Amino acid sequence: MAHNSEIKQLVFTVKDLCRMCFTCVRECPVKAIRIINGQAEVVSERCIGCGNCVRVCRQGAKNFVRNTHQVLDMLGNGKRMVAMVAPSFPAEFTELDRPERLVGMMRSLGFEKVTEVAFGADLVAQKYRSLFLEGDHGAVISSDCPAIVYYVEHYHPELTHHLARIVSPMVAAARNLRRKYGDDITIVFVGPCIAKKAESDEVRYAITFTELREMFAIKGIKAEDCEVSAFDPPLAGKGSVFPISHGLLQNMGVTADLTRGDVVVAEGRVNIKDAINEFANGALNARHLELLCCEGCIMGPGMSPKGNKYERRSQVSAYVSGKLENFDQQAWENEMAEAEAVDLSTSFAPRDRRMQRPDTEAINAVLTKLGKTRPSDLLDCGACGYDSCIEHAVAVLQGLAEDEMCLPYTIEKLHQSIEHLNLSNAELANAREALRQSEKLAHMGQLSAGIAHELNNPLGVITMYSNLLLDDAPDDQMRHDLQLIVEQTERCRKIVGGLLNFARKNQVRLMETDVEKLVNRSLQSVVIPSNVSVEVEVELTDPYAYIDADQMMQALTNLEKNAVEAMPAGGTLRLVLKEKPDEITISICDTGTGISPDNMDRIFTPFFTTKEVGKGTGLGLPLCYGIVKMHKGQINVSSNNQPEKGPTGTTFTIVLPRKPLS
Repeated sequence: MAHNSEIKQLVFTVKDLCRMCFTCVRECPVKAIRIINGQAEVVSERCIGCGNCVRVCRQGAKNFVRNTHQVLDMLGNGKRMVAMVAPSFPAEFTELDRPERLVGMMRSLGFEKVTEVAFGADLVAQKYRSLFLEGDHGAVISSDCPAIVYYVEHYHPELTHHLARIVSPMVAAARNLRRKYGDDITIVFVGPCIAKKAESDEVRYAITFTELREMFAIKGIKAEDCEVSAFDPPLAGKGSVFPISHGLLQNMGVTADLTRGDVVVAEGRVNIKDAINEFANGALNARHLELLCCEGCIMGPGMSPKGNKYERRSQVSAYVSGKLENFDQQAWENEMAEAEAVDLSTSFAPRDRRMQRPDTEAINAVLTKLGKTRPSDLLDCGACGYDSCIEHAVAVLQGLAEDEMCLPYTIEKLHQSIEHLNLSNAELANAREALRQSEKLAHMGQLSAGIAHELNNPLGVITMYSNLLLDDAPDDQMRHDLQLIVEQTERCRKIVGGLLNFARKNQVRLMETDVEKLVNRSLQSVVIPSNVSVEVEVELTDPYAYIDADQMMQALTNLEKNAVEAMPAGGTLRLVLKEKPDEITISICDTGTGISPDNMDRIFTPFFTTKEVGKGTGLGLPLCYGIVKMHKGQINVSSNNQPEKGPTGTTFTIVLPRKPLS
């Protein structure tokens, strides 16, 4: 069988080496690359074996199936091994003093015969010439490149009948070798092509020039230790120019007439796709399409990397020129005559592997997700490896691509992530500051609780005995003095009570309370000057929460009173109520003078006050803090006292859970 109906898995990904560059996606003519978690996987059922991904991958993440050790094992088993060397070998082994020294090196490996594939090119060129001159077969697409054949069969199956029913030079040479040397020979093809590995069962193994170099290295074979040796017959003629552009046409003796446009020559992934697409659309009225998937076989993926195209071309040309100077034309004609009996026909069949294209609505949905809502958003930058944003969206829907392959989209996501990270860092800094403040206040609370506990008993004794003496006071002056002692003692007891509240030693009696009504009642308990306006903003759908209404009323009136006193020249007192499913937030905002940054860390510290002597004890805010903490809530403050930084004022924010926390 000359033509394989199924393509073997030829190329695979070394995942540890893949670095998300998407170069392989860009270079694959059939987009047989699937991106999974940023790594490129070869989809073997879509691959045509062109090897472009292997050639362009700088990380070495794309590799192909190698048969080096299988061939070495066969060479050591005494089999009749015959090597067929592709005509591009002078472009590969440029370090040799003479190209023919390669033959001697291959004989040292154990090959019984070393022959030229180029003789097969001579054979098929005659068939192509006859086909071209007859002109009644319609347009013909050359079938000498297996990657082109696979591309047509699988991705333009409607054009399969245009493929020339002629075997490739490799298969032609193999059939002729069996005619000449017998069916018991084992044939190994050596060349620049990966697709050849799956082309035909008539060749036991197809290895690349890089694999041949590996075999030399394993066996320790060096050029200087090997003699120059001639190829075994049949020797090739002009077929040796086959691997360079227009090589087949030159061997056919046909020139492309630009005025007629009946011959089209294209090479490389972009050009061959354009040529086939235009031919399929009826834009090309050509009789013959000579197509090579690589930029000539001299640039095949089985060649050593970093070679220069035109330097390689000149190497092949120089070799062919020198060869033809002493060419035995008669011997070649005799070989060609003997090979006339060789069947050079083959067949092809359409094997459609195209994926169904998603509808426009689905494509637009992907584009919208990627932030491409207007025609100007379709940058078609190609960073994803696809020719356009629409093709990338199609690949996403087909499961071949990921959203993150789009560079503008990924950069935008990165910017958003940075913004979120900055917000998180700010929130973390605030949380750390709140924790530091809480720790400080907790220590202060423990100290306050101890002091309050120790003072409560002696104050009680003083109050009791003062009241007893008051009942027996002999005159008004003593009664007045004792009354003063009782009043001041009660004042001390209230201060001690405030310390206990701050230290959270009291209990709260939680009841379901309408917070909106509570806030409005708290405002009625505060004297509001005429130069202060009051605003209440309610954004609640459910105003109820479980709180101790009396204690929370005390906290709110304290904060509202402080806000009014912070606006001696007038201003606005604004209360804002908001909600989340499990909590209610109360914000008390003023447009007053603000709090100095130096005092922000001390505002909840007992006995700290900025008010004049006699106008404040410094227990109001600590009391509020203690009440909120007893409710398992949070109280935060933000303030600005510097007009150059914006409007001055202070905002206290209380966050209360709706239901008791265990």
